[in-house]
Amino acid sequence: MIGASVPLRLRGPGLDPALAAKRERLGTILAGMGRTLVAYSGGVDSALLLAEARRVLGESAAGVIADSASLPRAELEAALALANSRGIPVRVIATREMERAAYRANGPDRCYHCKAELFERLTEIALKEGWCSLAYGAVTDDLGEERPGMSAATEYRIRAPLVEAELGKLEIRVLARLAGLPVWEKPQSACLASRVPHGIAVTAEKLRQVELAEARIRASFALRVLRVRHEGTVARIEVSMGDIPRLSSSEIKSAILLQISDLGFASVEIDPRGYRRPDPRPSAPSEELAHAESR
Repeated sequence: MIGASVPLRLRGPGLDPALAAKRERLGTILAGMGRTLVAYSGGVDSALLLAEARRVLGESAAGVIADSASLPRAELEAALALANSRGIPVRVIATREMERAAYRANGPDRCYHCKAELFERLTEIALKEGWCSLAYGAVTDDLGEERPGMSAATEYRIRAPLVEAELGKLEIRVLARLAGLPVWEKPQSACLASRVPHGIAVTAEKLRQVELAEARIRASFALRVLRVRHEGTVARIEVSMGDIPRLSSSEIKSAILLQISDLGFASVEIDPRGYRRPDPRPSAPSEELAHAESR
């Protein structure tokens, strides 16, 4: 059954057999795809997919990362540094989703128009250079959610090998940890446009405001999870539940506002509900993982 979870245990010196079988299935899928370009973002899902594609296909696999106003500079730099540390070639292409009126309108289907721009560009590259397959890092958890970007993937015939191998988010994190990928525990990092409420136009200026505000606040408070929601002149801040108390005093909120007021924000709100998309994380003991097989 697609999406079914498996017990994430490490038995003796190796990986849980059920998860090991899924990883083997992923390898078989990738081996049959021929020369493959992987849409890479630097997040755990696409990082594992790219690493596995490179392991299986060697020089017949490479990554492509889309650069636009919706991608923070720090995320781009980190993604390229990770790929470089593994010796995996990744090219950067400029995408032009901001030129699409439907994307700027920021309706519930915004992600479709973003992914359609990316997949259209990848398809052009594949046709010009003779790549056999295009792939992206969707996982089985995405199947039960409203994901307009997956519709674009279907339209452009982009493969989702992690879904085909029936791998979910928690399983991906376990495999990424075993593979030595430092992003195994990286929080989800949706694009900057996701910080602008649906129905409010996305502009490059708003994305810049959010990017700088998050960078400044994260640096000051060492926050692992942070979203600055752009609500006009209001910066609504979402953090993990454990971080809410230390940010909620009037003194701290005033200090935060002082940091970001030059960006156009006139007030700060700390959302008492916190960030509401917590990531599943593996909890296997590190001493067991140190002896686990990562081949």
